[in-house]
Amino acid sequence: MCTMLKYLLLLALPIAGVAQNNQGLQLWYKTPATHFEEALPIGNGRIGAMVYGGITSDRLSLNEETLWSGGPVDAHMNPNAKNYLQPVREALFQENYRQADSLMKFMQGKYSESYMPLGNLLLDFKHGSDVTNYKRSLDIQRAVSTVSYDINGTQYKREYFVSYPDQVMVIKLSATGKDKLELDCRFNSLLIHHAAAGNNALTMKGFSPVHVEPNYRKSSNPIIQDTANAMRFVAKMQVLKSDGKQEWRDSTLHISHAKEVVLLVSMATSYNGIDKNPGTQGKNEMQIAGAYLTKAAGSNYDQLNNRHQADFRKYFDRVSFHLGDSNLTHLTTAERLQRFSQGHTDNGLIALYYQYSRYLMISSSRPGGIAANLQGIWNEELRAPWSSNFTTNINAEMNYWGVETGNLSEFHEPLLHLVEQLQRSGAVTAKDYYNCKGWVCNHNTDIWAMTNPVGAFGEGAANWASWPMGGVWLSTHLAEHYAFTGDKQFLASKALRVMEGAVQFCLDFLVDDKKGHLVTAPATSPENIYIIPATGYKGAVAYGTTADLAMIRQLFTDYLQLSKVMKLQGTMQQQVQTALDKLYPYQVGKKGNLQEWYYDWEDEDPRHRHLSHLFAAYPGNSITATGTPALADAVRKSLEIRTNDGTGWAITWRINLWARLQNGDKAYDALKKLLRFIGNESGIRMSGGGTYTNLFCAHPPFQIDGNFGGGAGIAEMLLQSHQGFVELLPALPKEWANGDVKGLCARGGFEVSMRWQEGQLKAAEIFSRNGGKLIVKNAGRQKEIETQAGKKYRIAF
Repeated sequence: MCTMLKYLLLLALPIAGVAQNNQGLQLWYKTPATHFEEALPIGNGRIGAMVYGGITSDRLSLNEETLWSGGPVDAHMNPNAKNYLQPVREALFQENYRQADSLMKFMQGKYSESYMPLGNLLLDFKHGSDVTNYKRSLDIQRAVSTVSYDINGTQYKREYFVSYPDQVMVIKLSATGKDKLELDCRFNSLLIHHAAAGNNALTMKGFSPVHVEPNYRKSSNPIIQDTANAMRFVAKMQVLKSDGKQEWRDSTLHISHAKEVVLLVSMATSYNGIDKNPGTQGKNEMQIAGAYLTKAAGSNYDQLNNRHQADFRKYFDRVSFHLGDSNLTHLTTAERLQRFSQGHTDNGLIALYYQYSRYLMISSSRPGGIAANLQGIWNEELRAPWSSNFTTNINAEMNYWGVETGNLSEFHEPLLHLVEQLQRSGAVTAKDYYNCKGWVCNHNTDIWAMTNPVGAFGEGAANWASWPMGGVWLSTHLAEHYAFTGDKQFLASKALRVMEGAVQFCLDFLVDDKKGHLVTAPATSPENIYIIPATGYKGAVAYGTTADLAMIRQLFTDYLQLSKVMKLQGTMQQQVQTALDKLYPYQVGKKGNLQEWYYDWEDEDPRHRHLSHLFAAYPGNSITATGTPALADAVRKSLEIRTNDGTGWAITWRINLWARLQNGDKAYDALKKLLRFIGNESGIRMSGGGTYTNLFCAHPPFQIDGNFGGGAGIAEMLLQSHQGFVELLPALPKEWANGDVKGLCARGGFEVSMRWQEGQLKAAEIFSRNGGKLIVKNAGRQKEIETQAGKKYRIAF
């Protein structure tokens, strides 16, 4: 056989062993949930619920993605902020950091608004509590949560799912045996609300606050109400099917003598976009929710379920993922977590965790909708942790690290749309705070696309309140989306235009240092504190921080590359190239680490959770294992100093960085720490990063970014494409000696399937969506193929 045919089979037989194992794609438990961190999440991107699975009373906490406090932001809230920019810079270049920290207090604005809980649907069952054979589960391939148990010879079963095609939550209740169903259904909420039964439906209407202070800020009046200007919400429930008796009583539906009941739940808000008052200019939420119910009521349960399954699995089944045989599915998810935390291997749990990250994305962030917030779409607190907003100094971006590799490219769209929306208020913030053109976003934003530095006009600490690189980081996601898809229409119509505004801000904001390099001033390294060696002063504001310059370097490089794709070469491109060449270069400190600060300063906390100064290695690519080995070694040293411990999401960043450094064992060590069991089925321990009973990531408390970042890290250990070639198994730990994956994606529009045994690649198949040159590497070996769009290629070395 000729060399070409040896490694290139255009008909490409499927990789063996990649069929989905549904038993391995379930979370399950033997007891009901008593805490949020034990309940099971379902959702369709717009509406979500947490299923508790109680016996005599089941609670479903409800959410709708647009239910936030507040209204359109007044971006001109601090027009005098720019007057302090030059004094801050003068203080910095005179090395008067205390003065710079103090002056930054005058360059702050209001806090973001908060994501709100809609309420609860309660199902109160009129049967005993002496149950046997209890099981509570979530099938993440079918996106269905099930509760079942036996009482006195009768099996009771509940099935819950949220349909994207029909935009309703569907509940099926059944009793098999001698006894029948008897239950009450009712709504309640922590928000201002009114619930009533009438016209064969339960309806709960209410109002969101017009402002909610962050949970970490002390305030005598943290929740402000104004129903005239507030966002309105509604939840409606009606019976699709029942063979029993129905009684509508005030605000309760009573059902009795039934063997089977199917309920439909619809939710909506008056949100009408970032520039419309939700009270006076809002949409008709009652009409929207009613229309969804009316449409869904025209179908039976099987039809609703079939449409839901077809829609969800269209995305979920794109990827199959196995890390060897798993024979532990007979153990509950809590038992497996605890066992893994004790040092036992459970590769099936890791595969489940990866697919769970994809499940959560499909369930919380649909194209055309709102981006996933700090908790996805699942929140049941009035003052949620960190306002459950979009935190753009890592967390909002981390939510979307895994979508492209995980074959969910369309799901990047909500974040990319948010970036586009930030331009308007961001242009005001750029002018009012920094006297710059273009647009900017600081470290928080919300559904109203606010972009100002937070801190309540001087109360916030500069280390987290003052950081104008959020828009820069977010803009790199536009380039990533193009890198994976090759979508030139997206590039021409959106990406370059939005990126250009962020680029313009950087060009205006950068200043010369004493050596003639361009640096940012003022600058911080997100949430970290330095120590001045001569004085012992602990501060936050500096100039030329590595994180700032790495993000700007990435943005400039991306912008120039994409300009070249579109054959653009003008004044802007020339200015960017000149500025890129002048950026202050990366520095290696005396410990061999990549310096975080302009000078080789110590950190107040050497193990700080943020790794912003390592952005260049991940998610950026200006430092790579192959292209800049000395700097990559400095990143390695920095990681060793930081350690693999930290909050949940911080650990996931370490996984991804170790993967980029191609150290599978270190990445796996961080993954083990991420999957530390936090809490049990009788209580939740709120300390230490890890994983809760329901596989939600513990910051603590819960933040979903760790789930998404963890999934991205697992994929990064198996597939990389950031260096201009596709590398297979670049960071394979010894624990994953055998496995197979199908459907992971690489930059250039390539879809990868592969199988390995005893740590060695045995088969690989790559589908080329767009055609073009494909360079594939594995274990020091390399193949180059000129691909054609729409064809599969079997790779053998």
